[in-house]
Amino acid sequence: MPDRFRALADPTRREILRLGEGDLTAGEIAEHFEMTFPSVSHHLSILKSAGLITDEREGQFIRYHLDATVIEELIGKLYDLIDPGRSR
Repeated sequence: MPDRFRALADPTRREILRLGEGDLTAGEIAEHFEMTFPSVSHHLSILKSAGLITDEREGQFIRYHLDATVIEELIGKLYDLIDPGRSR
């Protein structure tokens, strides 16, 4: 779990996640940022290692997809920190 929070600590990675649940290639993601392609790939690698995104090879491209269930789990953990006695 700490790796997920560390991954989310970076504003660029949060912006990548805000692009939505659609499948995007690294190139399509990079179009939204003013940084080098290797930098985008580095951020994607961290998000993938944290389990926040998944990837799937499609020919010569790799498509990245937000794992919404992991995000929902993180939101639940944050709510538990704010209000430990809340009912689920």
